[in-house]
Amino acid sequence: MSKTARYIFIILGVVLLGYILWYFKSIVAYILISMVLSLIGKPVVDMLLKFRIRHFRLPRWFCALTTLILLWVIFYTFFRVFIPVIAKEANDLSGLKVQTLTDALDPIITRIESFIDELRIGSINSISLSETIAEKVSAVFNISTISNLFSSIAGILGNIFIAVFAISFITFFFLKDENMFTNAILLLVPEKHTKAFQHALDSIKHLLMRYFVGILAQITGIITLVTLGLTIVGVGFRHSLVIGLLAGFLNVIPYLGPWLGAIFGTILGMIVNIEKDFYSELLPMAGYMILVFVIVQVIDNVVFQPVIFSSSVNAHPLEIFLVIMVGASLAGIIGMILAIPTYTVLRVFAKEFFNQFRVVKQLTRRMDQKSRND
Repeated sequence: MSKTARYIFIILGVVLLGYILWYFKSIVAYILISMVLSLIGKPVVDMLLKFRIRHFRLPRWFCALTTLILLWVIFYTFFRVFIPVIAKEANDLSGLKVQTLTDALDPIITRIESFIDELRIGSINSISLSETIAEKVSAVFNISTISNLFSSIAGILGNIFIAVFAISFITFFFLKDENMFTNAILLLVPEKHTKAFQHALDSIKHLLMRYFVGILAQITGIITLVTLGLTIVGVGFRHSLVIGLLAGFLNVIPYLGPWLGAIFGTILGMIVNIEKDFYSELLPMAGYMILVFVIVQVIDNVVFQPVIFSSSVNAHPLEIFLVIMVGASLAGIIGMILAIPTYTVLRVFAKEFFNQFRVVKQLTRRMDQKSRND
C-alpha cells in the first residue's frame, strides 16, 4: 500500500470515528462523566484498600461500591439541601413587587432622566426610564417565566433515571478496575507504542485526578466564604447561600466567572433587600457585598488557584491564561472550562512522543521537575 493511500485510510478512519462518537454522543457523555467521577473517587478507593484487620483486606469491588455510594450520597445531600433553598429564592423573586423596585431606584432614575433631558436626548425617545425598567423587571421576574423555566427543567429530568443508572454502572467498573479504560485504549495502539501510551495515560490520570479534586475543593471553598461573608454584612443566610452557590459554580469559568458571580450576586443581594432605604442601607450593603467578593477573589488567587491550576497540571500561569483564551475563542465558555484538561492531555502525549522538539521540552519542563521532586 502506498503512503498516500495509507494517509487517506487514516483520515477516513478519523472521520468515521468522529461520526460514531457524535452519533453516540449520549453514551460518550456518560463515559466522560463516569471518568471524572472515578478520578474524584480514586483517592477514597485507595484509602479503603489500605484498611486492614490483621490479614484481612477489603475487596476492591467493595471499596468501589462504597465509594460510589458515598459519591451519590454527597450529590443527593447537596440537592436535597440546596434545591428547596433555590426554589424558595425563585418563588420570592417571582413575587417581587416591581413598584417596590422602581420606588427604591426612583432617586437614581430621576437623576438619569434629568441628565438625558439636559443632553436633549429625551425628545428623541419619550418613554419613561422608570416605565422601561418596570417593564423589563416584570418580564424577568414574573411567575410565568419562572414556571416555564421549572417546566423545562422537569422535562429534562424525565431522562434522569437512565442517566444516573448508566453513569453509576460505568463508574463502578472504572473504580473497580482502574485500568479498564486504559487497557481498552491500548488495544487500539500498535504494540511498539504500548509502553509509551501506558506511561502517558497513567500521567494523565494522575494529573486530572488532582485537577478535578482541586476544582471540587475550590467550588466548596468559594461557596463557604461567600456565604459566610454575605451573611456577616447582613444579606441574610438563605440569600447568601444562593448567591454563594451561584458564585462558586460560575467561578469554574476561568477569569470571567468571578466577575459574573460578583455582578449577579451583588444585583441579586440588592433585589432581595429592595425594601430597605436606598441611600442609608441598600447602597452601603452593596459596597460591603462587593468588598466580600473582592476578599474572596484575593483568597482564591493567592490560595486556591496556584494549587489547582499551576501545581495540579504543572503548567506556568501564563500558559494557562493563553490556553484558556484559545479555548474561549474556539468554543466560548465551554471551551474555557475544558481548556485546561484538554491542554493537560496534549502536553502529556507531546512529552511522551515529541520530546525531541525544543518547544515541547520547554512546555513540559515543569512536568519533568515535578516528577523528579515526587
